[in-house]
Amino acid sequence: MQAVNTNVPVDRPPTIWEAFQVSMFRAVWIAAFVSNIGTWMQNTAGVWLITTLSESSVLVSLMQTATSLPVFLLSVPAGVIADLVDRRKLLLVTQLFMAAAALTLAVTTLLGFSTSWSVLLLTFLLGVGAAFNAPAWQTVASELVPRHLLPAALTLNGVSINAARAVGPALGGLIIAYYSPGYVFLLNSLSFLGTCWVLYQWKRTNVVSNLPSEHFVSALRAGIRYVQFSPSIHAILIRASAFTFGASALWALLSLVIARKLHLSSGTYGAMLSCLGAGAVTGALLMDYIRQVLPTNRRIILGLIGFAIATVALGTAPSVSYLYPMMYVAGISWLLTLTSFNVAVQLNLPKWVQARVLSIYLLVFQGGMAFGSLIWGSVASRFGLETALLAAAGWLLVSTLLAIPLPVIQADKLNLAPAGTWAEPENHTDVDPDDGPVVVMIEYRIDPVRLPDFLRAAEGLKRIRMRDGALRVGVFTDIARPERQVEFYTVASWGEHLRQHQRFTQEDLVVERMVKQFHLGPNPPLVTHFVTQTDKITDMPAPIQTPSAATLEGQ
Repeated sequence: MQAVNTNVPVDRPPTIWEAFQVSMFRAVWIAAFVSNIGTWMQNTAGVWLITTLSESSVLVSLMQTATSLPVFLLSVPAGVIADLVDRRKLLLVTQLFMAAAALTLAVTTLLGFSTSWSVLLLTFLLGVGAAFNAPAWQTVASELVPRHLLPAALTLNGVSINAARAVGPALGGLIIAYYSPGYVFLLNSLSFLGTCWVLYQWKRTNVVSNLPSEHFVSALRAGIRYVQFSPSIHAILIRASAFTFGASALWALLSLVIARKLHLSSGTYGAMLSCLGAGAVTGALLMDYIRQVLPTNRRIILGLIGFAIATVALGTAPSVSYLYPMMYVAGISWLLTLTSFNVAVQLNLPKWVQARVLSIYLLVFQGGMAFGSLIWGSVASRFGLETALLAAAGWLLVSTLLAIPLPVIQADKLNLAPAGTWAEPENHTDVDPDDGPVVVMIEYRIDPVRLPDFLRAAEGLKRIRMRDGALRVGVFTDIARPERQVEFYTVASWGEHLRQHQRFTQEDLVVERMVKQFHLGPNPPLVTHFVTQTDKITDMPAPIQTPSAATLEGQ
């Protein structure tokens, strides 16, 4: 694969179909669509199989737990691993692992050896593979297409998921009815192998770095720290969790409304899911126009309002014919909102931390869905379906107010490429990457009259230092010479400080220039580095002997 220029200027917003002009993305998209159909078929067949094997409703409900629990346990570690290793190789391993689990489930089912617990175990293993696969897979689009095509590529990924949601369960049901769930599992295993073949053809460009390798624990801390000191990511995570918490009511209670309130069959439930999927595909087709007329914040608000209206309709529906168009609206709103969040988070992330932060985003998303389903289900059990759905719709409407304190910024124009402006520090003492802590001091000459403005500008730089790896940051004034201001920050190790050089982006350079404009004199601010090298000490000096009282008296 040829390297793409991620900062190509464009005169007009690209259409979603332009992403398909990138041949590798097109191949990956087709493979993912087939695999997504297989996954939805697998989910349908798994639930049906365990229903026939056991009369226990607990075991049936554990199928959802077996699918979602690995995401809660493993998504963040998986994101760290995806940032540390070759993502293409990681994806090949996870796809083969899931293919093996699906094939085992197919063989045991076709031979009549399946039990409820074996189905749950193999479903859990599929969930483990999916948990390790998801963060790396989320980053593939950003590697295959230029940055200006990323919103289009992510929208098409949403089409893939939702179109498969509409097709997969129906196709799986047909195969189960005429043949056996085992054949569904077999087809799913083949879909994973198809994805492996496409990934094998991907000639990924490996970035060669002379930096020391990053350890798992420090990489995990770096990802969490990046989220902690990134206000734009805070806004996305909080608002996405608020949306999924409220939206989960429709997904969790739809089947109950169909079965208990309207007294209709599972076929109607499947038709409703198909309407949701069709609405999502329509939303994707409308995204080109919507992106041109509405900024990100307004798109999210529009999606929230649309989904709230559909949720109200589900709670108050007098007949099933009224629900079909409302579920179609819900599908459009679902894709509009989630695509806006997904594009926003990816456009706000530099390459070095991408999978780690996306894994946290996926965890927040799944957590909102899981916790919301539990809460709204409990409300429905106690106060009724209509009350739960109306309360969830109210939550969605109120959450639109989060756009005021937590706006999602338009990140299309951000340049997150490494700035490459920091010179390699002089190293005359043979400092090892693991040596540390490190103290970096930057000395400025500031006009005391402009000191308040300098300190305000330095606050923005402080957040960047902390986000990129600093443990402590501060600015000190020389009380003898008030014009002398010293910024310091500490880093855990020399290797971590060297990685800071690569993490500083072109956008961060703007903040640094705002600080440096206050510096007086012909020379740039003086930068010095201090490193603790405790492992270099071999001979400890003898302790100073404190003289005794008798000795002092003799003197």
